[in-house]
Amino acid sequence: MPHSLATLFDPVRAGDLQLANRIVMAPLTRNRAPEAIPTPLMVEYYTQRASAGLLITEGAAISQQGQGYADVPGLYGTEQLDGWKKVTQSVHAAGGKIVVQLWHVGRVSHTSLQPHGGQPVAPSALRANTRTVLINNGVPSFVETSEPRALQAYELPDIVHTYQAAARNAVETAGFDGVEIHAANGYLLDQFLKAGTNERRDDFGGSIENRARLVLEVVRAVTEAVGAGRTGIRLSPVTPANDVFDPDPQPLFDYLVRELAAYPLAYVHIIEGATGGARELPDRPFDYTGLHRAYRAAGGKGAWMVNNGLDQALAQQAVREGADLVSFGRAFIANPDLVERLRRGKALNEGDRSTYYGGGARGYTDYPTLAKH
Repeated sequence: MPHSLATLFDPVRAGDLQLANRIVMAPLTRNRAPEAIPTPLMVEYYTQRASAGLLITEGAAISQQGQGYADVPGLYGTEQLDGWKKVTQSVHAAGGKIVVQLWHVGRVSHTSLQPHGGQPVAPSALRANTRTVLINNGVPSFVETSEPRALQAYELPDIVHTYQAAARNAVETAGFDGVEIHAANGYLLDQFLKAGTNERRDDFGGSIENRARLVLEVVRAVTEAVGAGRTGIRLSPVTPANDVFDPDPQPLFDYLVRELAAYPLAYVHIIEGATGGARELPDRPFDYTGLHRAYRAAGGKGAWMVNNGLDQALAQQAVREGADLVSFGRAFIANPDLVERLRRGKALNEGDRSTYYGGGARGYTDYPTLAKH
């Protein structure tokens, strides 16, 4: 339903989460967690941005097998959870709300990051034509992903259980307000969804229903662990990120959101267009309004969150046309006080792309706020 009088700065409810405004910090990989352990610098980084209605962390690997990039945080070890607990406590002390993104990269990885130097896993043994990030002596480099192996059917229940355990640890031990299931951007769950990466002939491949099966099993397991009202999911119907493609995405994602409607989720997070790129892809047309309509028609109650290349005017338009939440990515990298800048109509800092991945405080926690000008 359109929100004709709504603004970005209105409080809003997303499942069990009461949010101070509709502005969300999107998940942003920053590669600053050596040994997959969140650091004090990460505490500062997220706390600086706590005025967002909701913070969604960078992807956190649910297992070592799920890791695809160097120095990204995890959710599978005691030290990792202790590090995250310091983040959540600080964000909560600053008045913020924060959820963690549950991440399994599937084939978008490198053998040097995998347990015992093994192959990355995927629905099918199809190598991704993309690169990942390795860090040597503090210097990030982009390298080709490794050849994956196809997951055996008997391995899938354990992956579902690993998502569930990570979600429970995130909420009960690390103190997160909820979790976001990462089913977008060409990572494992998206690889199962899309026909271009899924050539399976068992119950997890072929038909739309089969390709959506793993995602829905993960949703069921995670919501059982932490509650649907603390669970969100991120989807990217047409992004080409990480060499992913489906020849007919509309019926696939219409089906998926109708199935998701059975769960009273906190939110559904939709990347419109190419992740970090064009919002309109002429070769991949998609009806996002129709997707939203399909979700609501099936009884979906979760907040509808939109993302990708939105400035303030587009974000406000999206809210007026029915979005409940709007997530900003790169704008939050360079503008820890983004909410206040948007509220006051102030200019935004420009981000330093050379510091996006890896490094220390420079380009991470040292961007000026309005109060420091």
